[in-house]
Amino acid sequence: MKLFLLLVVAGLCSAQYNPNMMDGKTSIVHLFEWRWADIAAECERYLGPNGYGGVQISPPNENIVVTNPNRPWYERYQPVSYKLCTRSGNEQQFRDMVTRCNNVGVFIYVDSVINHMCGSSAGSGTRSTCGSSYSTGTRDFPGVPYSKLDFNDNKCTTRSGDIENYADASQVRDCRLVDLLDLALEKDYVRGKIADFMNNLIGIGVAGFRLDASKHMWPGDIKAILNRLGDLNTKWFPSGAKAFIFQEVIDLGGEAISASEYFGNGRVTEFKYGAMLGNVIRKWNGEKMAYLKNWGEGWGFMPTDKALVFVDNHDNQRGHGAGGSSILTFFDARLYKMGVGFMLAHPYGFTRVMSSYRWTRNFVDGKDVNDWIGPPSNSDGSTKAVTINADSTCGNDWVCEHRWREIMNMVLFRNAVDGEAVANWWNNTGNQIAFGRGSKGFIVFNNDNSNMDVTLMTGLPAGTYCDVISGQKEGTRCTSKQISVASDGSAHFLIPTTAEDPFLAIHVNAKL
Repeated sequence: MKLFLLLVVAGLCSAQYNPNMMDGKTSIVHLFEWRWADIAAECERYLGPNGYGGVQISPPNENIVVTNPNRPWYERYQPVSYKLCTRSGNEQQFRDMVTRCNNVGVFIYVDSVINHMCGSSAGSGTRSTCGSSYSTGTRDFPGVPYSKLDFNDNKCTTRSGDIENYADASQVRDCRLVDLLDLALEKDYVRGKIADFMNNLIGIGVAGFRLDASKHMWPGDIKAILNRLGDLNTKWFPSGAKAFIFQEVIDLGGEAISASEYFGNGRVTEFKYGAMLGNVIRKWNGEKMAYLKNWGEGWGFMPTDKALVFVDNHDNQRGHGAGGSSILTFFDARLYKMGVGFMLAHPYGFTRVMSSYRWTRNFVDGKDVNDWIGPPSNSDGSTKAVTINADSTCGNDWVCEHRWREIMNMVLFRNAVDGEAVANWWNNTGNQIAFGRGSKGFIVFNNDNSNMDVTLMTGLPAGTYCDVISGQKEGTRCTSKQISVASDGSAHFLIPTTAEDPFLAIHVNAKL
């Protein structure tokens, strides 16, 4: 009987590492600040047909409305209640999005803000996205409801009530993160309210959750909440399937809290990944792409089956979080495409692609003072629709990196090579590298200041392949470069140092 119970517990834990995606799909995209109606349409017209397995959405529950500055992106991370009502849409629109995306095999992963409510300086009133009242002074949130009994005011020992010392694990978890009212997650009542919120979303049909600010919650409190979650909706998921969990834990080393403390609850965001890859692609601090041969655990990262990885996210592309100026973003498009291309070609971790909106940066003393700017908005503060141009790019200042040909085709590359190990690694000891994924795919990078002209063993079957970076396969032809693989598996690659995209990729599904 004890063995049976152990197997059941182990099964529940392992289920939380499984993204529950359709077979053959391997990546999700973060459609940051998109409206539900636009996400539903994007699932049907683009994400489903182009190999994406899911979407991380912005927090769907009611938040305060911040008007000074005007509607910043971070207002979404200041909850007032768990009602499904934000500038992305109402509950009916949310349900419609989940249903339509699920029906085309693109699943929804909710960014969940459960560590805290809004900031203590927000005051009181009904300046919220659903009109719910709140009072931060009395800790009153009737929309849940929460009262002063449900916060950590008496547990935090700092003079300010905020985190003052990140070397003190208790402070980090029991005090306010930048003034945000810290919930007492050890309380059964609070756990129940959060579980009710998450179970409501599971019933609607979501596939999993990003747990915001997990570092600021005790791992045992998270586990107690997760233990209350029901199975996923059997309309779209197998019987007994559990929500995919990935926890935001910034751990670059040297702090009191380690990402490994959270492995028992699900996957964890590997922030070292984007920070270190940015250094390599930028060739900073003596780094070279040749050093990527043992990328992953060999670089001190967490185990691959525990990691969720990304080149940038909504925080660190603005200089917040972790990584600093090494982080690659759409502002550095040429380097960024190489970084995302490498991530999607390499087997380490579960991959998330970023999809952003554009804002005008303004650096003062090295800091972007416009880092707060919210999504493209109309004069009344409502979020602008994501419009699609004739060339498949996005309008209204939506960047849509996930639609960039190079990134979309590398999502399909990753799907094609799933399960295959790195093979046929080659490098020139500098910044020209190449590697395959078994006998299913091969990718070549030239990040040096000299032309690349080499014949390499690809391990692929003989034939003519379409390069999926400069173009792609359409019917019986390539829209751009072709690569011929000889009978022995070798192929010739020529990449000028001036190439717009200094890398090439081929895979078995792009073979003529």
